[in-house]
Parts: sequence; C-alpha cells; structure tokens
Amino acid sequence: MGESRTIDEGSEQPSIQERLFPTLRCFGCGPANPKGLRLRSFPAEGWVVARFAPWPEHDNGLGYLNGGIIATVLDCHSAAVVLLEAERNNWTAPVGVPLPYVTAGLDLRYLRPSPLGETVELRGVAVSANESEIVADVELLWEGKTRAAASARWKRWLPR
Repeated sequence: MGESRTIDEGSEQPSIQERLFPTLRCFGCGPANPKGLRLRSFPAEGWVVARFAPWPEHDNGLGYLNGGIIATVLDCHSAAVVLLEAERNNWTAPVGVPLPYVTAGLDLRYLRPSPLGETVELRGVAVSANESEIVADVELLWEGKTRAAASARWKRWLPR
C-alpha cells in the first residue's frame, strides 16, 4: 500500500497538490504522506480533474468502493479546486499556516454504486468564491455516469 495508486493526469507536470502544498501529510491528498492516497488533481478545460484507482482494501464489504473513501477523495479533490481558486485570486495563507482554507462542510450524495476494481474520474469546479469562503462542486464518475456528488464549503482559516 506504500505506492500511490492514483493515476496521473500528466506525470511530467506537478499536480495542484504537489505545487501548492507539497509538505502536507493529509491521508487523501497529501503528497508528503507515503501511506496515503496521494490524490493528484490537475486543471483541465474549466474543470479540475483527477483519476483514482481504488485499492482492494477500499471494499465496502459488497465489492464496491467504500463510502468513506468516496467522501475522502471528494473532499480532497475539492481542496485542489479551492486552493487553485485561492491562488488565482492571491488569497494566500498567513505565514506559518499550511493551508489558507479548511473544509467547513461537505454535502455528499451517493447516487450509484462505484466500482472497486476500476479507475474512477473526479471533476470539480468552484461555484462561488470570496476571500472568506469558497464553495466547490465535485463529482465521482465512472463510465460517464455520476456515482457520487458533493458540494464542499471551505472557510478561510485564521488560527487563533
């Protein structure tokens, strides 16, 4: 499980995660977590996209992708959408803070079973943005059909 099973969209270029938060150890998207999922997201034609190949350990017990893993990859993919939007607007993190925004809510809908043994696609887009809050819509697709979708609300993180 130590190697990344996330499929690269363009391995010669750094992902949003590798470029914007290379030392983050998040289980889902942290490039610095060798035992994590190490999701790699890329800007592409108005979307942020990624591919994810589930591990056998991500089984929900019925041969499909576990709902918690789906929630994790959608949350982490929304992070790439949000942080790319923040970068485009020059909304940077305060010195010493690893991320300028954190998840404040994830409204997730499971629409169809997601395959365990197949690579799935993730897509996301920022739907509203201001310096205090960014909302991203993200979805997990397989064979052109949305399997799960979420609206992720991210708030500006200002440590106290």
